[in-house]
Amino acid sequence: MSEKRGKMSLSQKQSVRSGSHVSVKSDRSKHLEPPNFSEKKTSIKSVRSGSHVSSSVSVKSDRSKGDGPNFSEETTSRTKRLQYETLDPDLQSHRNHKNFTDSLLQIFQDLESKIITFLKKELEKFKKILQKEDMQYFVKDFNENRCSMKEAALDLTLYFLREMKQDEAADTLEDELVFIHQLKCSLKKKYQCVFEGIAKQGDSTLLKNIYTDLYITQGCSEQVNTEHEVRQIEVASRRHESQEIQVKCKNLFEAPEQDTQIRTVLTKGVAGIGKSVSVQKFVLDWAEGKENQDISFIFPLPFREMNLKEQEKLSLMDLITQFFPETKGMNLRRRNQFKVLFILDGLDECRLPVNFKDNETWSDVSSPASLDVLLTNLIKGDLLPSALIWITSRPAAASKIPPDCIDRLTEIRGFNDAQKEEYFRKRFTDENQAKEIIDHVKQSKSLFIMCHIPVFCWISATVLQNILEEKRNNVVKNNQADDASKTLQESNTEDTPKTLTQMYTHFLRFQIQQSRRKYDGEHTPDVSWDKEAIFSLGKLAFDQLERNNVIFYDTDLEACGIDVYKASVYSGMCTQIFKEETGIVLGTMYCFVHLSIQEFIAALYAHLFLDINKKSIFVHESTEQENKSENMIDLLKTAVDKALESDNGHLDLFLRFLLGLSLQSNQRLLQGLLTQNNRNDQSRKEIVQYIKQKFEANLSPERSINLFYCLNELNDQTLVKDIQTHLSKGSFSSADLSPAQWSALVFVLLTSEEELEEFELQKFKKSDECLIRLSAVIKTSKRALLNDCGLTDKSCPALATVLGSDTNLKELNMNNNNLQDSGVELLCTGLKNINCKLEILRFLKSPAAEEACEYLTGVLGKSPLLLKELDLSGDKLGDLDWEKLSALLMDSHSKLEKIILNNCELTEKSCSVLATVLSSKTILKEMNLNNSRLLDSGVKEICEGLKNPVCELKILKLSDCSISEEGYKALSSALRSNPSHLIELDLTGNDPGPSGVKQLSDLLQDGLCSLKTIRFLKSPAAEEACEYLTGVLGKSPLLLKELDLSGDKLGDLDGEKLSALLMDSHSKLEKIILNNCELTEKSCSVLATVLSSKTILKEMNLNNSRLLDSGVKEICEGLKKPVCELKILKLSDCSISEEGYKALSSALRSNPSHLIELDLTGNDPGPSGVKQLSDLLQDPNCQLKTLRFLGPAADEGCQYVTGIVGKNPLLLRELNLSEHELGDTGVNQISALLQDKHCTLNTMK
Repeated sequence: MSEKRGKMSLSQKQSVRSGSHVSVKSDRSKHLEPPNFSEKKTSIKSVRSGSHVSSSVSVKSDRSKGDGPNFSEETTSRTKRLQYETLDPDLQSHRNHKNFTDSLLQIFQDLESKIITFLKKELEKFKKILQKEDMQYFVKDFNENRCSMKEAALDLTLYFLREMKQDEAADTLEDELVFIHQLKCSLKKKYQCVFEGIAKQGDSTLLKNIYTDLYITQGCSEQVNTEHEVRQIEVASRRHESQEIQVKCKNLFEAPEQDTQIRTVLTKGVAGIGKSVSVQKFVLDWAEGKENQDISFIFPLPFREMNLKEQEKLSLMDLITQFFPETKGMNLRRRNQFKVLFILDGLDECRLPVNFKDNETWSDVSSPASLDVLLTNLIKGDLLPSALIWITSRPAAASKIPPDCIDRLTEIRGFNDAQKEEYFRKRFTDENQAKEIIDHVKQSKSLFIMCHIPVFCWISATVLQNILEEKRNNVVKNNQADDASKTLQESNTEDTPKTLTQMYTHFLRFQIQQSRRKYDGEHTPDVSWDKEAIFSLGKLAFDQLERNNVIFYDTDLEACGIDVYKASVYSGMCTQIFKEETGIVLGTMYCFVHLSIQEFIAALYAHLFLDINKKSIFVHESTEQENKSENMIDLLKTAVDKALESDNGHLDLFLRFLLGLSLQSNQRLLQGLLTQNNRNDQSRKEIVQYIKQKFEANLSPERSINLFYCLNELNDQTLVKDIQTHLSKGSFSSADLSPAQWSALVFVLLTSEEELEEFELQKFKKSDECLIRLSAVIKTSKRALLNDCGLTDKSCPALATVLGSDTNLKELNMNNNNLQDSGVELLCTGLKNINCKLEILRFLKSPAAEEACEYLTGVLGKSPLLLKELDLSGDKLGDLDWEKLSALLMDSHSKLEKIILNNCELTEKSCSVLATVLSSKTILKEMNLNNSRLLDSGVKEICEGLKNPVCELKILKLSDCSISEEGYKALSSALRSNPSHLIELDLTGNDPGPSGVKQLSDLLQDGLCSLKTIRFLKSPAAEEACEYLTGVLGKSPLLLKELDLSGDKLGDLDGEKLSALLMDSHSKLEKIILNNCELTEKSCSVLATVLSSKTILKEMNLNNSRLLDSGVKEICEGLKKPVCELKILKLSDCSISEEGYKALSSALRSNPSHLIELDLTGNDPGPSGVKQLSDLLQDPNCQLKTLRFLGPAADEGCQYVTGIVGKNPLLLRELNLSEHELGDTGVNQISALLQDKHCTLNTMK
């Protein structure tokens, strides 16, 4: 048993142990009985009753490894052993038993010590794992030296942690030592080998031995690319690497320049560029503990396998368990504290709807749903939001993912030039052979460009190695050993591939020959073709190419007449052409090794179909076409038309192969498969002419360029050579080119060896047509100099398209062209596009305007030429020279209608510059200079511009600009000189002096002046009050010095609004009359606020308003303020009593410097009210000169009595007039006095 157990796998051990031990793979241990550690002695019989396995350690078991305890530290002496041997057996047995019994306590003490020591060591390791201290070392140590005792220690630890309710610690430990370890082992086994082409027994290579870093860049255009992927590679090959932000594959989820965390990464790349190999390297490095160890779980889920689950409903946990059985029992819902990464590889191979818009929201990892619902919610972050997501896709399918679901966009560019050479040097151990192949590939530009794709490197290496070896073998056979070193470069034989068609034809021949040698033992130089197999595979390739499918399933094969058995046969026969794949745990899939091979086989099928059926594959089933026989030229013309109709160019490479295979030189390589046709040369001439005619149509640059590549496959370079001659002579500026020549020019410029740094239109032809024709070239250049070329708005749609595309363009110079408004608007549309990478746009007349534009673009984050409103409030102007700003504002390309220079430190010189702008022909309609201390001098400068007839400014805002009466006069004069445009003027917060408001207000009455609104008042409340009172009084209160609101003229006007008007600097009111108004305590509080403010108010009449003492006290709060300069206050008949008098007395003692007249007639002063106020008249500090208590008649009586007795009777309690002759008049006057409440006389004689 122990021997068998020693050979068990980990999973088997755990299965065996599950019946008697606590499982390390689940928390089922919660429900088991705890082990009994009581010290009660166990009988020997009990100890020995079990099998030997359960009570001892087998020498053949791995339980004896590691830190297993030593049970025999003391050895019995030889003498004692001899004594035992000579004793009677029964006696000896008795003594042995007695000795054993006597030493049992000591044995168990030693045993306990050893067990405790062992457990302490293991617990210490577990603790360090949980503390993340040297975690990788201890996890590795546990798993490499795994034994039953270590597993038991883990079982005990997990059990007691859960008993202690420390589930998080138990889960973490279990994850690290069980789930994560087993997942890493499984993924390492799966991903450590790489298969170039197709996996066959004995054909694998360790990934680390052949892996070459790929060039991955950050960010790329989010728009759908309408070019064939091969064309995209050709364009990318011309970009300087310095332009791109390179990203290491291992750092995909790290971006120090981004503030937000990266959750979802989308990596784009054309077919065969290395997306899946990058995934393989990323996963392998993690599984081997080299990189990204902060990620706890990685789950690679290829779409090609998930397609097989399209119709099923399953939970996310079920999906993971099906792909990774070793994770069974893991609870994903508690994994928020861990980083979990899902790698969704091959979005382009996905046959699910990927319906982000309509799929329901799903957040439960254990509830089943359709696979599409699971994946869309996983990507959006509704399902397992803490998980990281990495999606790989070919470019066309990448648009299936909404941009707002992507945190980082990367693109695999494949191999750069250095990496291409590195690949070949790794591929061939013979340095000379590697060098020869590299040199040959470099000779053909189209081949060298294609080597950006790793799979094409492999195809090229396979073909060129085979050709090179065959040549050398032939040389040796012919006894020409001296020439054995002859290289590919020196060989001019036609069978050395120089075009794509030649390369792929050789590749097919070589693969078929290899399979014949392997399976049939054939070693002849000729190829034995299996026409039926190639025809069937070709039909599959063509049908699926039309559907844009690269992964096929049993149903796809059956539709082409291929059963599963045949598919396996074809996969075996065409080992490196067509492959059969079995998923991790799911079904079988099929594909061609690379998309380009599928396209080549599809093109070959088209020729085979024509050979066999005398019909084109493009002929649809119909009675008329069924009977029509077609020849080669019909097929080729139809294919050209079909390819040109394609929106995304998916037939471009197919067309290249189809045309290339029509050449006799290539058909000779397929002898025995295709019928040789003597008319092929004539067909070639006809199709070349047909293609050239196509250039007469208005083709897109992408389609035109592909047609030139097609001509290259047909060995026709006449157009290209003609254009190269023109270029060498520099004769384009005056030449009238045909459409075909224009297309050739574009092709030559786009396929030049070096990236086009600078495109200068003047070197070609200064016209809109030339720009439109060469827009594809402009798109690839870094700088486009289009200045002084007489361009009009006709050029702008093409330029806008360039700016909105995935372009290299960083600088565009459009100076001195007549683009007009419509053209600039079109350009601005391109500039606003999210893909626009333009950094410098020049179409301004002066360098000063350019500098201002560049500076403001940096400050504002966008070009001011895109704005209708320019806000430079605060200090945004910075160091920008005012003259440069004015140059920008005066440029015809500026579309600014409103400029805000609020709170800027404007000087007199600044205002002079602004006056220059106003004096120029611009479309500026509003200027806001609020809160800038212009003073009168600055306003006078601005008025110089305002009075110019060319100035069409409609709104001018000058609030809080420290403008006084002189400034107002200047504004009035300017608007009289040029009255036709300004409709609104804001002067709030300034000081107009005595006449400023009137001078400007008079303009409103001038029939010639367009001014509709002059805003003087700072607050809306004051504006409302002014508007209301204007309606009541028939004129603006701003033009009045006295405001009489006696009676009910206040109406619904709020007291606070009235106070706002009185406190405004534009109010020139010196006297306000609120006689007989229903003023409340609150109204008095508002008036106190007015008195507490800096105003020019000198007189306030509140007569006949029932203020009471409370109201007077509120008013006194204003009177006592030093800022109050009121001179006359009238409070007659206001129901004021002694308390009110006291408050007035106190206020005037606090602020005695201004009030000179106080009217209190008709009030009730009480015993002391009159005296308190009268005393103020004697105070030298008090300015009060007139204090009116009495009405006219009583006042005459008071004066009469004062003249008789020499004292003011209002201050007397007793009056003796017995010695004086009063007369009738005197008696009447005294009678009036006695009746007044202010008279407090008790006795009169």
